[in-house]
Amino acid sequence: MEIIFYTALFAPLIGSLFGIPFATKPKFTLVGIFASLMIGISCFASLLLLIYVHQGGVLRIELMEWIGAGGLYIPFGFLIDSVSATMIFVVTLVSFCVHIYSIGYMSHDKSFNRFFVYLCAFVFSMLILVMSDNFAGLFIGWEGVGLCSWMLIGFWYDRDSASFAANEAFIMNRIADLGMLLGIFLIYWCVGSLRYEEVFSVIFEIDKELLIAIGVLLFVGAMGKSAQFPLHTWLADAMEGPTPVSALIHAATMVTAGVYLVIRANPLYSLIPEIGFLIACLGAFVALFAATMALVNRDLKRIIAYSTLSQLGYMFVAAGLEAYWIALFHLATHAFFKSLLFLGAGNVMHAMNDKLDISKMGALYKPLRYTAILMILASIALAGIYPFSGFFSKDKILEAAFASGMPILWGMLLLGAFLTAFYSFRLIMLVFFGEKKHNEHPHEAYSYMLFAMLPLVILAIFSGFFEGFFHHFVMQSLPDFKAHLDSQTLWTLIGITSLVAVSGILFAIIKYNKGGFSPQWEKTRIYQLLFNQYYIPHLYNCLFIQTFIKLSKVAWQIDKKVIDWIVDRIAYMLQSSGEGLRCTQSGNLSKMLRFMFAGLVVLLILVVVFNNEGGIWTAF
Repeated sequence: MEIIFYTALFAPLIGSLFGIPFATKPKFTLVGIFASLMIGISCFASLLLLIYVHQGGVLRIELMEWIGAGGLYIPFGFLIDSVSATMIFVVTLVSFCVHIYSIGYMSHDKSFNRFFVYLCAFVFSMLILVMSDNFAGLFIGWEGVGLCSWMLIGFWYDRDSASFAANEAFIMNRIADLGMLLGIFLIYWCVGSLRYEEVFSVIFEIDKELLIAIGVLLFVGAMGKSAQFPLHTWLADAMEGPTPVSALIHAATMVTAGVYLVIRANPLYSLIPEIGFLIACLGAFVALFAATMALVNRDLKRIIAYSTLSQLGYMFVAAGLEAYWIALFHLATHAFFKSLLFLGAGNVMHAMNDKLDISKMGALYKPLRYTAILMILASIALAGIYPFSGFFSKDKILEAAFASGMPILWGMLLLGAFLTAFYSFRLIMLVFFGEKKHNEHPHEAYSYMLFAMLPLVILAIFSGFFEGFFHHFVMQSLPDFKAHLDSQTLWTLIGITSLVAVSGILFAIIKYNKGGFSPQWEKTRIYQLLFNQYYIPHLYNCLFIQTFIKLSKVAWQIDKKVIDWIVDRIAYMLQSSGEGLRCTQSGNLSKMLRFMFAGLVVLLILVVVFNNEGGIWTAF
């Protein structure tokens, strides 16, 4: 099994290294094909690892010695259990589909080769993150996906908006990662090790206050990576990158790393339920908060990005309520239908010459029939309609909230479910069925791009039926959570959730079939509040960006008028002293002998003076 493990891990790295010599060269299609082949091989190896773990195996591999200093010993070790096996299969499967799709999507881009170098490197970093058996290795992968995300968001670096978005994502995540790094330091200080097995075996012996501090610091890192409030603004702006990047990074992989961290550290969070409760509350707030912003946004990709942010909130609710397997289940199902939505959005963008305003589209169903069907199916799954996968995973989260005795959280998630169904089909109606409001001549994507989306739509429809299998599978590594509800209550909750989702869909269809809301709605304060993202980006701009700019200007003046002046004076003094001493280098032998004699006399005087215990006055 070690050979299979190494294949799964290093195949993406080989795909990235293969493309490096061609990175700055004109398009070479073989780079994309070879990269896709390597990801496909990694996906197949991941499937074999999944089967091996399902049969009861757990793989522990120590690749080499890594850090050894004093009492600290951290090997470059990996752990393949039910949690990591699930993650690597989801990551590699979605990556494989995205890589094949990208061959067509990026076919006319001058940096085609460079794109696949970055994309494969990202997959390799993500696998390091989820396969590592210690917090240090996880952090290396964590920073690796952050770097690759920065390169991919800012892929079109000649655009100011792309460069700004990449820097925003990178800086905001570095702020959060400082908290995570402090949490890792605190773990080592308390335990003396960073390996999961060793840490979690003794973690119950640590003082409660230290456990709370560790839990909070690790969650700060998770907040940044999974774009939770108030570190959420970078996710929508990250849509400046190519659409396949959004499908891979901002739907199925990197943004779920924060959820994975909480799930992996479940022995810690189970000991501090008060922090778990705060995580659940924040998740419920974000689920509703992001959904309201998606209601009025007109940018095709940003609407899906806000939907991702909202669904991440659902995952954190489940993780905070100690329903870790449910959080992982929704993570997996969400990866399939959300990446499918992003890829469908990419097809629409290509057909519309990269236009993103859905209010200026309409009537695209006929020319983009296959894309429309795929996006409709993905939207139904997102809304949580039976028998699609979203129904099973999202409903489980609502059941967990209700069974935990938190009706307010349940109500917030239920409202979020209605809004999710509404904005999903608002997008569908405006893009595919609304009145034609463009002069483009749209065309369907390449056939192989559509075929690359097929595995995702199949899983978006049917993966929910594997709930029982998945539950049994992940129980090898995670604590169980069951909603202790009688059958009548359970069916009532399912009925309410389904009714709310269907109502949201019908409301969107009826409303936008009649032309949508009145133009007066866009002039209201509520609309402006939601459209401007609650003015939070403006607030951040005033508090941080403009303040930083002002401080930079003050620092520049200090540098110019104080530091530069001091440096100039020192230079002037050295130059003046050099000019004054130039006469000593005249080449006149008699003058130089006189200088030497004078210097010798001064030296003798100093020797006499400072060797005399009486000091200078005694010498005289």
